Amino acid sequence: MADALFSDTFPVAARDFAAAGTVSSKIKNTLKMLGIDGALTRRASIIAYEAEINLIIHSNGGEMGLEVTPDAIHIFSKDIGPGIENISLALKEGWSTASDSIRELGFGAGMGLPNMKRNSDEFAIESTVGAGTTVSMKILLHG
Repeated sequence: MADALFSDTFPVAARDFAAAGTVSSKIKNTLKMLGIDGALTRRASIIAYEAEINLIIHSNGGEMGLEVTPDAIHIFSKDIGPGIENISLALKEGWSTASDSIRELGFGAGMGLPNMKRNSDEFAIESTVGAGTTVSMKILLHG
């Protein structure tokens, strides 16, 4: 986009718990370097972390993106499967398809998508079972 102040994408590998938080830290640091308001940076950091963890836990790998324009912070996550069977159920707090072994690691509490939606001014999710899921989140910089 021509008016982007910053734009980049970051790969996220499935089940790579050792790298968990790396992409969201890059996003947080980028927003700080751009001088984005601290409260907005915090919201974006929550969104990015939850999206990154969801990609690690539930997907077959994917990518996250960050685009900052004069008007908004746009974060997206896109994976290559397996998709979400019931989006409305996945948006319920506490609902998760995470395995017991994932829960034992301290992840999979069912708060990822609800936290992403709660911290976004605009939130959209599209998913096709067997193909993948794309989540688009936007935080408006002005009013």
